[in-house]
Amino acid sequence: MNENRVTTIPETMNAIQLAEPGVHFRLQQAQLSTPVRTEQQVLVKVEYVGLGSLDEKFALQGTPCWQYPRVFGFDAVGTVVDAPKGMHPGVGTRVMWHNDISTQGVMSEYVAVANYALAVVPENVDPIVAACLPTPGMTALIALLKLQLDEGDSVFIESGHTCTGQLAIQFAKQQGLMVFASCPDGYQEQLKELGADAVFGEQDENLADLIQRQYGYDGVQGVIDSTGKHTNELLSLLQFCGRISCISGLSQLDDALLFKKAPNIGVVSLPGAWLAKSICAQQRMSFLGNILMENLQQESLRLSKHELVAFESGAITQALRQKQHALGTFMSIKVA
Repeated sequence: MNENRVTTIPETMNAIQLAEPGVHFRLQQAQLSTPVRTEQQVLVKVEYVGLGSLDEKFALQGTPCWQYPRVFGFDAVGTVVDAPKGMHPGVGTRVMWHNDISTQGVMSEYVAVANYALAVVPENVDPIVAACLPTPGMTALIALLKLQLDEGDSVFIESGHTCTGQLAIQFAKQQGLMVFASCPDGYQEQLKELGADAVFGEQDENLADLIQRQYGYDGVQGVIDSTGKHTNELLSLLQFCGRISCISGLSQLDDALLFKKAPNIGVVSLPGAWLAKSICAQQRMSFLGNILMENLQQESLRLSKHELVAFESGAITQALRQKQHALGTFMSIKVA
């Protein structure tokens, strides 16, 4: 018997495919051949799949590098069932990862994935929670890393109530930052419980004046632009030569404002690490995944709300259309 492979891998598997993207996107159940790993990959039996804002974006917009139908999904947790001899992680190891956008997705019973992009899930970490963390957690970590802030600096996190925003608040406080955040009505107390020092409503005006008058900061050192809808307003909050991390791309920027603020602008793109074929960036995902796992293991991350979704096309479609993740609900799909 091959010690690097379990003996019960079936020839076919169940999967959820994106049949067509768009406003009326359609998901469908499918029976597909179980993937065969390469010498640089391990085969993972998927247990849980994360569901969030990136899934919604690509269900609505698709991407030119995809052909349809295709297996959907980006984030997953599962157990390695087949691996080359001597490769880490080995058979029997539970792992978490953010998947290669140029390959088939993770909403299937088995996935072949590059070993260097995997993070090991410790035994005392709930795999249901781990599955919904890669995209929002890695996005939050990269956004903060791009800001290059020091302890005592200030950061403004737009839409702090979202899954990414909640995690960004907690990671920012771990760095010793002064955290300002915005959110819709009804979320203020929740964000303060997560560590935000001050929370503003989405409709609040003259935030720069409010922050200076009430907290003594003549502009913040860093901003996380979550939506891309109010980038110019967020730039106005920055100190001269401050930094902004843009999670949803760049909108049309005000030239006069750029001249006045001279901001350092960074763009966060998890899929870009795969599209650029950057092994270094892909390996960095494993490093970031390890940070997420360490935080879960130490119980230093809080998820305000979590929802478990059935492994069924209708249930997943409904969850995406309800946009619960945009309201701060973390979601996982139970596959096995």
